[in-house]
Amino acid sequence: MNLSEILSNEELRRHEFPVVREKIFLAHAGDCPLPRRVAEAVAQYALQATTGDQEKFVYPAILEKGRKLGAQLLNCQADEVAFVGPTSLALSFIASGLKLRRGDNILIYFDDYPSNVYPWMALAGQGVEVRLMNTRGLGAIRARDVVGQVDENTRLVSLASCHFVSGCRIDIQTIGKQLHDRGILFCLDAIQTLGAFRTTVEHVDLLAADAHKWLLGPCGAGVLYVRRPVQDRINPPIYGWNNVSCPNFVAQEQIVLRTGSQKYEAGTHNLLGIVGLVAAMELLLELGIENIAAELLRKRALLIPALQAKGCIVLQGDAPPEAASGIVSFHRPGGDLPALHQKLLDAGVITSLRADRAGQQYIRLSPHCYTTDAELHRALELI
Repeated sequence: MNLSEILSNEELRRHEFPVVREKIFLAHAGDCPLPRRVAEAVAQYALQATTGDQEKFVYPAILEKGRKLGAQLLNCQADEVAFVGPTSLALSFIASGLKLRRGDNILIYFDDYPSNVYPWMALAGQGVEVRLMNTRGLGAIRARDVVGQVDENTRLVSLASCHFVSGCRIDIQTIGKQLHDRGILFCLDAIQTLGAFRTTVEHVDLLAADAHKWLLGPCGAGVLYVRRPVQDRINPPIYGWNNVSCPNFVAQEQIVLRTGSQKYEAGTHNLLGIVGLVAAMELLLELGIENIAAELLRKRALLIPALQAKGCIVLQGDAPPEAASGIVSFHRPGGDLPALHQKLLDAGVITSLRADRAGQQYIRLSPHCYTTDAELHRALELI
């Protein structure tokens, strides 16, 4: 199955993505509906698990398969991929496991999603200086903005691969390379690009992304990437039977952590979620990430001029293709955005209502690759 077949065959599209039978779903930057094959994979495993020890049916093979698929998406090694759940938890693992000293500093973007802000702010209590990045526009982060605000005491920079409101993507490779040249760790909240745009880690040390947005997977079934040479520098903040050596489940006198990414997986895995995540990653890799990205940019090019023709102001609407994403957020001066959001909802068009720090509200549109032009035109008619 390929993307052109989905978009040209309505019966196939409805079969693979049941949500389109009743709704126009334009909120993948929030919480996605599950594709049929993902839901079926979870349901089949859940039913199988009623007949015996639920781990034995998929464990540990599903973990090995999931790590390989995650490594394929990220272009890394399988033993650099861990399953710890939500993005918030994974980023908190990283922040809590870093060995930072008083006088060290880290650089973050205060207007990123809170999951990539609060874990780092908490380090201030240890005497770590938490620097807040200055930018020219919401989420519009350039490499020069990053390197111009670090110094010899900067130990880590943590950014989102794409801003959750403005839809601006950052230049991961350039930023990461320049930070590595300065010996600074680069951490990425990749939840708004993984599954939609190429998000690889050649110049990234740490990455977290849950599955419930562009990956089209279940909630709480995310991936954590820790570059192999960095694993010795970050120990998990929690300990359990799975990440500490305990032969025959007998606690030992010394805490000896497991090697590789499994050192971050303290206890029993969310197997239902991982089964769904594996099915979702297989689907996206079958469609091709580059194909998905091209289709999302094409949809963006359809939406922006049509919105502007209606008097709407599109946030970062002039972003170049390399900084653009599948997120299109807009407002209309004097317009009642909550009322418009509700009007769309009542008509079966699912969007997101978001706001910036100044209180300006936006309608956020985030179609996925399977959204049709006809659905976009229907949403535009209602707007």
